[in-house]
Amino acid sequence: MDFELQTKWNKCLEIFRNNVSEAAFKNLFADLKALKYEDNTLTIQVKSNFICEMLEDHYLNLLRTTFTEVIGNVTQLIYSVLTDKTNNLTMEVSCDSTSRRGTCNSGNSAPVAMQEAVQELDSMLINRYTFDNYVEGISNRLSRSVAVSVADRPGRAFNPLFIHGASGVGKTHLVNAIGVKIKELHPELRVLYISAHLFQVQYTDSILQKSFNDFMRFYQSIDVLIIDDIQEFAGLQRTQNAFFHIFNHLHLNGKQLIMTSDRSPAQLQGMEERLITRFKWGMTAEIGKPDLELRKNILRNKIQKDGLKFPEDVISYIAEHANASIRDLEGIVVSIMARSTINNADIDITLAKKIVGDFSCYEKKVITIDEIIKKVSDYYGVEVSAINTRSRKREVVLVRQISMYLAKKYLDMSTSKIGQYVGDRDHATVLHACKTITNLADTDKQFRTELNEIDMSLQSA
Repeated sequence: MDFELQTKWNKCLEIFRNNVSEAAFKNLFADLKALKYEDNTLTIQVKSNFICEMLEDHYLNLLRTTFTEVIGNVTQLIYSVLTDKTNNLTMEVSCDSTSRRGTCNSGNSAPVAMQEAVQELDSMLINRYTFDNYVEGISNRLSRSVAVSVADRPGRAFNPLFIHGASGVGKTHLVNAIGVKIKELHPELRVLYISAHLFQVQYTDSILQKSFNDFMRFYQSIDVLIIDDIQEFAGLQRTQNAFFHIFNHLHLNGKQLIMTSDRSPAQLQGMEERLITRFKWGMTAEIGKPDLELRKNILRNKIQKDGLKFPEDVISYIAEHANASIRDLEGIVVSIMARSTINNADIDITLAKKIVGDFSCYEKKVITIDEIIKKVSDYYGVEVSAINTRSRKREVVLVRQISMYLAKKYLDMSTSKIGQYVGDRDHATVLHACKTITNLADTDKQFRTELNEIDMSLQSA
């Protein structure tokens, strides 16, 4: 930046300071830099996409007015966002258009022929999820270590890799980090990340369009296949069958398979036993909910990545009182910054309490089919494993029927899928079970009491 532009930029910063709150200036404006002003186009450097979005959403008029007054006729404003400090990779975003131009000032790049080969397949990886920004703690240390090994030696270390854990603990981040690292270390490999839901949609489309052979050939050509949320295959027998053959082909040919789920292979209901057996062939790793120290580190990482500044006592309060979901922690940071900016409020404990309290109010008890089956089984002293047998014992049949009834009441699942989960029964059996339980509850006071007790335990757990 030349001396004249630097002088004008300092005046702009003074205007910003006088027109926004101290918190907003410190977090959004203080670190902005004017890079160049040419042909009525001003390029300014920002630390993150988050800051860019906040400026666009809340301060665009202030920016334009100030630049016109101090710098001159600025007809276009461009943000230069530093997305990768190591490789000096930046993205330029124009606020007057939707164009985005990625630029890389590093001299290290793959050969052109190799780049073209890689571009033949859209890996669908989320490139912002890397090992560098995956915060490690006790709850995810084993999973991360295994993931790094797989990235270093795909197809040879821990194959298949099955990662499971509750929603929001970082499974998607970790498996994408594996894919991103493999692309970096082994650019010749065909890597594909896909959700189980999208896989199922593609399979169905291939049947309807009579292109099933093309579907199979495509997936059998993949070197590293990452399937997210594989529990969604439950009850989809034809989809499971297609995946079974893809799994066998890839595994026999030394290709890497990586899967995530919200439960371990042994807890997967509605999944063919032959698939569950294969999921157990390699390495099964669980990611637990983050402990207090890891939650603090995740918050610090998010705040630093977005170029923000939060007092340490605010970080501690959020970590101690917010839900353990990483998504919630990051959402709270964004909400605090937005509330501070819009209301000109300081980022302090008072604001943190308000935002965390709002998140808590909107937290909804999530009931799962596994939880329903376990609650009902425990109440009547029946082993969960008995539900999936052909037993016609009265207590086993009752547990199955109540489980089906409660699943229909609480879950957004079809009767066919409920039947697959609960004893591998059909659609008609589920409807009959719901009718039977409804009639019993209407005519039998003792049974109605039992059903209410199970229902209450589900809602309060």
